[in-house]
Order: sequence, then structure tokens, then C-alpha cells
Amino acid sequence: MDGAGGGGWCLALDAVAKTFGGLRAVDGVSLQVRPGERRAIIGPNGAGKTTLFNLISGELPVTSGRVLLFGQDITALPSFRRTALGMGRTYQITNLFPQLTVRENVVLALLGTHSRKFVMHRPVGGDRDLVEQAHHLLHGVGLRDKGDVTLTRLSYGEQRQVELLLALASKPTMLLLDEPTAGLSPAERRGLAASVRGLDTSITVLLIEHDMDVAFEVAERVSVLHLGRVLAEGTPEEIRADPQVQQIYLGTAH
Repeated sequence: MDGAGGGGWCLALDAVAKTFGGLRAVDGVSLQVRPGERRAIIGPNGAGKTTLFNLISGELPVTSGRVLLFGQDITALPSFRRTALGMGRTYQITNLFPQLTVRENVVLALLGTHSRKFVMHRPVGGDRDLVEQAHHLLHGVGLRDKGDVTLTRLSYGEQRQVELLLALASKPTMLLLDEPTAGLSPAERRGLAASVRGLDTSITVLLIEHDMDVAFEVAERVSVLHLGRVLAEGTPEEIRADPQVQQIYLGTAH
């Protein structure tokens, strides 16, 4: 893959494949994402999108191929090592502490990236620096008035925003968003899409998204996955006009 070993790409996949027995879920995927880019991966159910994310984040080992982050080969690194190198991720299903407040969830996420996480004799809420960082993150996604609200009292859309906050707590340079608008109302989808668009441009974003309107609104470039392979890549306008995408993904050639 051209440039796969260089430092010009934030993320580079070189012929990445994953097999489960006789099933080839990801079949030689190569793609490159430049620093600061917003890239969407779309495709029908069973296309291999979430499996590909698991290979990128290190939650599944690759069968063959390479994964590079800023030119460094991270193929064999576990997920926590990739997080330390600047990779963050959200999941299809929210993974939060429902009985804690929004602020407490964010403070715990911040603590997990700090050396003080091993200090057990002081209350987490008493750390002014962590609380201030949490407040800054809350303000950034429009949840500053929800800091003292427990997760159980939030709407599902607001919980997805909190999950985005937890991913941002590790200060990622590469952020993977796995169907961030799944299960949201149209208004909530618009709000979350606005939050993603408003992220600092130093953060590279790669997202899986079933809602094509959201994907085309957020992304600068789109990769279409079909049967574990990249079917097409281009701008949202190019993908909309691609006859293969219309036929295979949208179910129509017109």
C-alpha cells in the first residue's frame, strides 16, 4: 500500500483481513485517513464494519495485514496500548455508570488516563484539576447544565453524548465512533452530528454510521464496505452518484 509505512497518514490499513473459521469477515481492506479528517464507513448489515473497527482498536487480532497509527505499526499492540498512543472509541451500546452523575462519569474517565488512578485514599471528587477538566469537556458538547444529573435521568441521546465525552477524556488524536446515532430520534441525531462536527480539528474521526444523511453531513470522505471489502471511496457527492453504491447499498440503480 502506497505510503503505508510513512508518517503522512493518521491511520493506515494495509490489506487487513479477519477470518472466523471459513468466514472471511474482513477481506483485505486497505485505506488511509489523513490527520484531522472526518471519514465515514458505511455499508449494509454484515458488511464487516464493526469487525473492522475491532481490528483497528485491537479488540480482535488481525488474521493478516497491518494497522498503522501515524506511521507506527500497531498491529500486535493490545487495545490499552493503542489508547495510550492516542486512539479512543465509542461503542454501539452505551457503556456508562448509570447511578453516577454525568460529572462523576467524566471524572472517572479522566482518572483512568492519569497516574493518580492508583491513589485510593482521597475522594475523586476532591481533585479540583479533574473536576475542572470534566467541566471543560461538558461545556464542549453542550452538557454543562447536566453535570449533577444522574445518567438514569438523561435521554438516550444525552447518554450517547456522555459516551462521546468519555472517549474524549483520553485526549485522543484518532477517535473511532461506532454508530453514534443508533437508536436516536431525528432531533437527537442532528444534535450528536453537530457535536461531532464541532470536535477540535486536531482530532481525526472515523465513524461507522447507518444513517447516510448523518454520514454525509459529518464526513469529508466516505468508504463503502461490502462483503468485507472496500467497494467505493470518495466524497459524499461521489458516493451518492456511484451506481454500484446505489445498487448494492441503497437497493436501486437509479
